[in-house]
Amino acid sequence: MKLNQIAIFILFLLFLSAVKGQEYTYNGDPDTSYFTARELAFAGNRSDARDTLKLVLSRYPEYVDVRSLLAKTYSWDQEFDKARAEFNAITSKERKNKEVWIGAIKNEQYANNLHIALGMANKALVFLEDDMDILQIKTEIVKQIADTQLLQNKLKATKIAEEKKQAFTVYTEGEVFDQVLDPMYYGAIEYRKETKWGVLLPRINFNRRFNLNGLQAEIDAYPKISKSLSGYFNYGFSNSEIFPRHRVGAEIVKELPNALEASLGLRHLSFATDEATILTGSFGLYRGNYYASLRPFVVPDAVKGLGVSGSLLVRRYFKDGNNWLGMNLGYGFDTEMNQFIVDGELLAQTLLYLEAQRVRLEYQFTRANNSNQYKVNVGVNRQELAFSSGNFFLSVTAGLSYQVKFK
Repeated sequence: MKLNQIAIFILFLLFLSAVKGQEYTYNGDPDTSYFTARELAFAGNRSDARDTLKLVLSRYPEYVDVRSLLAKTYSWDQEFDKARAEFNAITSKERKNKEVWIGAIKNEQYANNLHIALGMANKALVFLEDDMDILQIKTEIVKQIADTQLLQNKLKATKIAEEKKQAFTVYTEGEVFDQVLDPMYYGAIEYRKETKWGVLLPRINFNRRFNLNGLQAEIDAYPKISKSLSGYFNYGFSNSEIFPRHRVGAEIVKELPNALEASLGLRHLSFATDEATILTGSFGLYRGNYYASLRPFVVPDAVKGLGVSGSLLVRRYFKDGNNWLGMNLGYGFDTEMNQFIVDGELLAQTLLYLEAQRVRLEYQFTRANNSNQYKVNVGVNRQELAFSSGNFFLSVTAGLSYQVKFK
């Protein structure tokens, strides 16, 4: 190719480039274009809005509102890096533009960069001292960080717990009285096994009451029936006179919307000379880190009428479901059916009609790896004397349990 032909070709390319540049040169009204782009963005046509905003910025690169809107459209479409670049281009020069700071902070929130968002909020407050809107956003971020950390701890604890499907628990408790009765002692050894269908808990209970020793073999099962439905079944047997001969329990638990749950069931106790059926149920709710459950007990009897008891359980959870502080308030008969002796004779169903009040505090906690679990409890009981109607005794209980988990 000759030299003059090369020169003509180069001039032709330069001409095309000039024409192309003139074709996309912005010559419109920037304010009108801004409002048009804003309407497009709010209507969901963010891609078209960005095309318009970029044209305006090609000629007016310092138009803050245009660049801020462009950044927001990126953030709304989860293009957080592009949004961050546009916001930074403004905040590096415009130090006191509150709207831009809020947009930049929220972009990091949406991207789940909570610590970066917190740092930006602190930086914004240097230039916009004591601004209430930014202070409120900062408070929200701090809470988000705390909630995220709590959730991560719960997931970590759950993962560890899921890996360890078995556990042994040893429990002991003592009770002392202000009159008449000698101290009593309670203990249990329990094995826990998690399976695909649910949880199985066989245990051996030991009691020393009225200077008598007794053992009871017992097993609990918590089957998973469906995603929102579970069950509870219990059977206990003992040849000891200080325990019911047979103890049977059954309950259905239903998870409800809005973090609620309800259950319905019964307990049946068979003694050497008598038996009793107790109807029960519960209504529970979860709110944040708190759980509360109300449980009534009703004994229908054609001769003696109704025996009524009830309990209220409240718990405050900490880092996960294995760490909590709880309080249990009770009113009415002893739902554990601990029998009493009157004139050398053991009483059974009679106790279902004695007045009683109880308060019990419990604290359960785990080691760092969740393998070892501890629980301590203290309680105060006030109960009517079985052999002296209208007169009451007081007792204090204290107990400790230790659980070790393994695969």
